[in-house]
Amino acid sequence: MDAASQFTYFAYGSNMSLLRLRARTPSAQLMGTGWLAGYQLRFHKVGRDASAKCDIFHTGTIEDVVYGGLFLIDEQDRYALDLAEGAGNGYDPADLSITTENKAVMQALTYVATITDAYLLPFDWYLEHVLRGAEALRLPSSYLESLRATRAIADSDTERAKRELAIYRST
Repeated sequence: MDAASQFTYFAYGSNMSLLRLRARTPSAQLMGTGWLAGYQLRFHKVGRDASAKCDIFHTGTIEDVVYGGLFLIDEQDRYALDLAEGAGNGYDPADLSITTENKAVMQALTYVATITDAYLLPFDWYLEHVLRGAEALRLPSSYLESLRATRAIADSDTERAKRELAIYRST
């Protein structure tokens, strides 16, 4: 596949987990890690299941940084990614400037929440996706610690929780 039929995607939430992302977009290839300055990671996006999902919240403060994974994805998988992310229904796609681990700056597609609630908490299985992805990407230890300190709640739909984490059973 040529570069013209691919796009770069910056994942900062549950899609940092390559297993989860590939279940949604099979062509996803990890390029490396990067960060977005002037933003904070917040668990306040209202999910379809009424729990909190991740969002990048613009603060404009240079000390605020959101880390994540950079993935190359075939254009044919864009619709599936938009659908999984709820593009136009809770998240809007955005092309933002991401600084790579090599200090280069590149444009990448990501998603910004449009419907938020600061009082929501993420389900424990969702936070597990985020943590597994962040750990696999070897994000900075202070960032990992802040993710581990995130308060989560158990999903009353135990079958959904089992389904969500089933992708890790074979690894």
